Amino acid sequence: MSHQRNRIGEVRVHAPARLHAGFVDLNGGLGRRFGSLGIAIDRPAITLRIRPADRLTVDGPSAERVRRSIERLGREAGLSDRVAVTVEEAIPAHVGLGSGTQTDLAVAAALVCLEGRRTAARDLARALERGARSGIGLAAFEQGGVLLDGGRGGLDAAPPLIARAEFPDDWRILLLLHRGGHGLHGAPEAEAFRRLPPFPPDAAAHLCRLMLMVALPALAERDVEAFGRAIGELQRTVGDHFAPAQGGRFTSPLVAEVLAWLEAQGIAGVGQSSWGPTCFAIVGDAASAERLAGEMRDRWAGSPLEVMVCRGRNVGATVENMNAGTGFMPAVRRAAGE
Repeated sequence: MSHQRNRIGEVRVHAPARLHAGFVDLNGGLGRRFGSLGIAIDRPAITLRIRPADRLTVDGPSAERVRRSIERLGREAGLSDRVAVTVEEAIPAHVGLGSGTQTDLAVAAALVCLEGRRTAARDLARALERGARSGIGLAAFEQGGVLLDGGRGGLDAAPPLIARAEFPDDWRILLLLHRGGHGLHGAPEAEAFRRLPPFPPDAAAHLCRLMLMVALPALAERDVEAFGRAIGELQRTVGDHFAPAQGGRFTSPLVAEVLAWLEAQGIAGVGQSSWGPTCFAIVGDAASAERLAGEMRDRWAGSPLEVMVCRGRNVGATVENMNAGTGFMPAVRRAAGE
């Protein structure tokens, strides 16, 4: 082992989940397709510890998923798999929270930090084939916040981040999980994209204008009503386009029922993250969020519904050198040796 690796005896990485609130241009007539709006959230998250070892061992939730990521990084990027990993917490898989991207990037950041390499997570994303359609997961890992990417163009690279805003500290996000449910992923997801009808160019133009002239200014002015209305309209437009592939505007009929109830309570900013079934609602203050969460838990007691009150996360993933006691610091900068 190298001197650097002996000095960094254990690394802890914490990476946030993200909401994918929708695509803004599924038409692609101007040369770029997709374009995503996303929000990094404070929970759930993936947290793992990794240290040098004689052989690869992984314990904890999503252990097999982490093992596959380490093995692939060994093949594609030459990173050592002689490590012991403890996964302290994990993001639920295939529910719309970006677990695959965040897990891969957390593992990559931990391994390059442990080996003292000057490799950023963005560079390793190519080896992991992340960012095929959306750059939101990568941007959430790098810096958090509310994120808008520019879609896929002609370059073989993840979509560029074109706008970032802070999620207001006093706002809350109601996260609605359908326990046991799963959204499309892998080959069925790719097939669903192939089978979808063309997206109307006028609808794409409207959504782009909606993001630029309503959603982002509303964030800057801390106007939760205007931001919520923009998110709701984005969700209705994109959700109806994906309805043939997912069985309706939302994947889970249960969560769709809960969202309808929230809209009746005056909450406009509701939607589904990616293919779901996880959905969300944006609320302007903590007291209202907790009240609504309590009412939903009572109304849907005994159902598979799980309700969490979350905050937006305005920083990216973090890495801690456990031996040096350096405290948390931005993962991408740390992994790059800056």
